[in-house]
Amino acid sequence: MSLRSDTAAALFAEVAAAQGEFKVPSVCAGVLRDGALVWTGERGRFATAGGDLPGADVQYRIGSITKTLTAVLIMQCRDDGLLGLNDAVGKHLPGVAFGDLTVRQLLAHSGGMNAEPEGPWWERNPGVSYDELVAAMDDAHAAGPADRRHHYSNLGYGLLGEIVSRVRGESWLELVRSRILAPLGMTRTTYFPTAPKADGFSVHPFSGQLVPEPAYDSGAMAPAGQLWSTIEDLARYAAFWIDPVHDVLSRDSVEEMAAPVASDPQEALTASYGLGLRLIAADPHLLVGHTGSMPGFLAGLFVDRDRRVGAVTLGNATYGRVASLAPDLIRILAKYEPPLTQEWVPEPSLAQGADLLGHWYWGNTPMTIAVSGGILQLSGGLSTPLAPLGPDLYQGRDGYLAGERLRVIRDGATITHLNVATFVLTRTPYGA
Repeated sequence: MSLRSDTAAALFAEVAAAQGEFKVPSVCAGVLRDGALVWTGERGRFATAGGDLPGADVQYRIGSITKTLTAVLIMQCRDDGLLGLNDAVGKHLPGVAFGDLTVRQLLAHSGGMNAEPEGPWWERNPGVSYDELVAAMDDAHAAGPADRRHHYSNLGYGLLGEIVSRVRGESWLELVRSRILAPLGMTRTTYFPTAPKADGFSVHPFSGQLVPEPAYDSGAMAPAGQLWSTIEDLARYAAFWIDPVHDVLSRDSVEEMAAPVASDPQEALTASYGLGLRLIAADPHLLVGHTGSMPGFLAGLFVDRDRRVGAVTLGNATYGRVASLAPDLIRILAKYEPPLTQEWVPEPSLAQGADLLGHWYWGNTPMTIAVSGGILQLSGGLSTPLAPLGPDLYQGRDGYLAGERLRVIRDGATITHLNVATFVLTRTPYGA
């Protein structure tokens, strides 16, 4: 379903403002709804030095969005039993500095590892081999203690790429291609750019002239920021985060990645980091995705998994409002065309638990158990969906009771009370 004309006009105005106010040679954007790309827009006439126009199939470098693919590969290895997230890095990379940090800490940037590898600025110089990368590493270069705060580390993702390569016995690039890009149909996401492609620029602050930026092979740091992609391909990838493809990663693993793990105190509760994903609070919603930057390029990919919307953005400048444009486009879409409340339909018959429906009391605090979406929902002083585990046994899904078990206690066929995490629920206040 396409967007209304006023919605499209508002989205384009936001793209035009980002391109014009921040002097970005070209900006491309796309918006998703229900996992489908429903709008694209471009602004700027200099995707290349020759004046080629931007478009939804023009490649731009996506920078650190690459990290999310590396994180998916790690989670695949975990799900296949090849590693544990609490494994020490040194278990898989013997002798490496920071080997006592865990895979989880590298994923969440919570290990205190220094942000950049030693030596010349890796983004602006030819990449080095893994052996050269680790030879320059030193635990003394740590930015701080582990688990103190979120401290972004490009270097950590270089190590994660090497870990997946070793446990799978294939190169990081081949794993990206075979285990993510191919299943998702991302044919225009590549290691090196292929035409049509954009040129990377910075804009001189005084002359306003375009200054070409380098685009080197990142070598051992490729898992942190090498890939190139298009709006159409990034939209396919964004759709995966809304509706996970089980052949790539299970829904449970995606939800695990999208849960907060580490944060920066300066960002308070407005943003945090999961397992390879950037999380942004958009009260009362949560945006998940990542930003990206490499010399001459900026990118953004964010989705609201609950509202099933998302946005992807690409631009060819070293500085500008491109990465942060994606959340702004989601906000505009929600303002102009808010998602409709789910249509109500009669509930299906329950396989078990019909005799739990109705009023319950925790002491004298009233609660109810009703059916919602085909499963039992406990509401009131304690609230959670209840997933059946077996006869008279359920497990909470959300909130305080997430993972806790609810047991139905009977005297013969009669229910005397419910026991959930030692809380006793009765049909009358205090069971009187």
